[in-house]
Amino acid sequence: MAVLEYLLVMSLVGVTGFALFRVAESKSKQQKLTNAFYRLLEDRDSCVSLIQLSATARVEPQLAKQYLDEQVKIFGAFPEVDNEGNTYYRFPKM
Repeated sequence: MAVLEYLLVMSLVGVTGFALFRVAESKSKQQKLTNAFYRLLEDRDSCVSLIQLSATARVEPQLAKQYLDEQVKIFGAFPEVDNEGNTYYRFPKM
């Protein structure tokens, strides 16, 4: 019986540890996105593209898209398309 209890406790510790790791990883990616977003706003005259944000933050494009979509709604940014067909979002000047 003690062996089963030990295995149960160790399983719970493992699951809890994994969950905490995922939360920390998610917070780290959010911080990378936030830092990259504001850096791009400053460096790119308030214009940000999805690929710039994803590459600068070094996160998956899907995660960068979710973040960028949220910022577009919050700040009321609007899309612009350049001569090459690339889409940028123009945010209010800082």
